Amino acid sequence: MEDWLGYLGKFIMKLGGVLIVVGALLFLFRDLPILEKLGRLPGDIRIEEDKFTFYFPLTTSILISLILTVILWLFKR
Repeated sequence: MEDWLGYLGKFIMKLGGVLIVVGALLFLFRDLPILEKLGRLPGDIRIEEDKFTFYFPLTTSILISLILTVILWLFKR
């Protein structure tokens, strides 16, 4: 049982470190024009009615997924 808790603790600490780094990068580079376009790319779905708004950033999700896949693939090598 202790091994499992140790792995979980290490995972949570690594996840926290990654979130801190990503948050710092987003804060430092918040004025980049490319970041302003995320969420408003062609293919992102937005439906607006009188009292209802549905938003699904399909293209943005695919783009971010591809970028993260390439980055993780490079680190794995």
